[in-house]
Amino acid sequence: MAKRQEDAPPAGSPAWMSTFSDLMNLLLCFFVMLFAMSTLEESKLHELVAAMNNTVSIFDGGATAIGDGMLISNGVSQLNELDQYINSTGKTADSSDEGEDMEDYDKSPEAIEEILAEAQLQENEELSEKMEEALQESSISDQVDVNFTAQYVQLTMNGALLFDSGSAELKPESVQILQKVGDILQYYASGTIEIEGHTDNVPISSAQYPSNEELSSARALTVFYFLQDNTLLDPVNLRHAGMGERVPVADNSTVEGRSRNRRVEIRIYNSAR
Repeated sequence: MAKRQEDAPPAGSPAWMSTFSDLMNLLLCFFVMLFAMSTLEESKLHELVAAMNNTVSIFDGGATAIGDGMLISNGVSQLNELDQYINSTGKTADSSDEGEDMEDYDKSPEAIEEILAEAQLQENEELSEKMEEALQESSISDQVDVNFTAQYVQLTMNGALLFDSGSAELKPESVQILQKVGDILQYYASGTIEIEGHTDNVPISSAQYPSNEELSSARALTVFYFLQDNTLLDPVNLRHAGMGERVPVADNSTVEGRSRNRRVEIRIYNSAR
């Protein structure tokens, strides 16, 4: 069975386009009539023309053509220049954006880590200076040493200042010093605080402390309990450990070196830890 052939559409534009064109002409005449009847200051007209040029123009500064010529008068040559202009502008913008992206986002993990370390070091340096001032105001700066790294600020007290030889009980005269240290920590430390006990390498063998490990652990625990009971520091942030003779800071072959190695260190870690 043969298929019906569809009727060909009438030639020319659709009928509705004539009505639409008449409507557009009427609207144009209406707006021209309104403009002719209105009053417009010359200065405002110039401002309007300038604003339209700057907004609508595709060239820098509202220009209507590239170079000295006019787009229409110079014909194809001007269009070629327009194409080159757009391409060069796009490449410049893209390359500039890519450069900014590279600077902002294309950083290696090592570079990011170095930046963070520098920021942490600066933070801890400022904190150590504040603590040194507080120790001086409390008149114990000659009994507590302050130093810092990128990870923490450290307060160091000599073991003989706090304890008798072979003992983990605080000396009566050390209580006031440790209380002042606790007050400073309470004011400046908001993160993790680690308390470490250290000894020299001279062996100890007593019923209470069979080794330097046990003695250093007991001394760190004593300071931990004192800070917990006599300050408002959050016990959750307090940690303690006994290091024994494993981390010397001086030569154990001399009396002075062994004295320096017998110590208690309090480390205040920064917020980035």
